[in-house]
Amino acid sequence: MTLPASAPGRVRVDDLSIHLGNGRDAFEAVQSLSFSIEPGEFVCVLGPSGCGKSTLLGALAGHLTPSAGKLEVDGASVAGPSPERGMVFQHHTLLPWRRVRDNVAFGLKMRGVARSERHRQADEMLQLVGLNGFAERWPSQLSGGMQQRVEIARVLINQPRLLLMDEPFGALDAQTRMMMQELLLDIWTRLRTSVLFITHDIDEALFLADRILVMSPRPGRILEDIRLDFPRPRHADLLTTPEFSRLKRHCLELLRHEDGRQLPRLTPLGLPTLQRIPRFAI
Repeated sequence: MTLPASAPGRVRVDDLSIHLGNGRDAFEAVQSLSFSIEPGEFVCVLGPSGCGKSTLLGALAGHLTPSAGKLEVDGASVAGPSPERGMVFQHHTLLPWRRVRDNVAFGLKMRGVARSERHRQADEMLQLVGLNGFAERWPSQLSGGMQQRVEIARVLINQPRLLLMDEPFGALDAQTRMMMQELLLDIWTRLRTSVLFITHDIDEALFLADRILVMSPRPGRILEDIRLDFPRPRHADLLTTPEFSRLKRHCLELLRHEDGRQLPRLTPLGLPTLQRIPRFAI
């Protein structure tokens, strides 16, 4: 489903560079990044550890100031944190002294929403993430996957234009991770919030995304913008299809050989041929 051009969640990143550290410890984390995200689009950023993925996300969240370039969401420059750009981390940030419902409703409480209304909305969000009956539990009484569901509900209750996710399932076991990926796609299908999802897991990126931005090692640059045409809804059997395997091989080649050397590539018959992957400094 394509959302109208006027729908919220349009992102523009133009010639973005970010330097971190001071003095002799200063370094360039990301270099000359340019890309856009259309309203309702699910984009994954794939790259090795230390390539600047989380730095990019921190800048879009408003926690880091770019050294150069522009960051815009719906035409407005990113200037500091905002609930309209919701952030989900790898490890939950739930308040241990608040019950699940009150954790989800915390943002509404800070905005002065009446208790009955914020609890009503919180219960709706808990239903959306499949946690009916857990509103009165403490975070410590939940599994890791359930804690991440609460974290997602707490962000979504603010109706963000953009959902920023920093390897949110990276700490989960393989089975729980797959269940959470399917749950996230179900939620996204219903809400169609724009998503920028950080991962170093190729399978995860291919399973979730409309597009994958593959990044080089530091300083992070975009090596390729890969558009995925897998039909939705998606299920686990997608991971065993020939096209999924072909694209996984291609992503591996990009990550291993970002310096422009000749690389083997699978033809439609599965036989290797050669292609040259150019260096990108978009």
